[in-house]
Amino acid sequence: MNIEIIKEKLESALVLQECIVKGENGTFQVIAVADFFVGMSRVKKQQTIYAPLTEEIASNAIHALTIKALTPDEWQKQKHFI
Repeated sequence: MNIEIIKEKLESALVLQECIVKGENGTFQVIAVADFFVGMSRVKKQQTIYAPLTEEIASNAIHALTIKALTPDEWQKQKHFI
């Protein structure tokens, strides 16, 4: 699985202000920033990111996925530490 494919799938399915994907060999990290995360629980945010990637997760092309789903305000506060 290629990080560009993951990024493309997320960006085509979701309206994201920022989408950063890192990783290799089936283990990936995603940082997604979107206005629609405002008011969502952490679990709901993760489910939103998982949804466009269900085929890749089911096929084990993505073995492990770490998600940071942030609002733009949260991103402004955290981006300097990531």
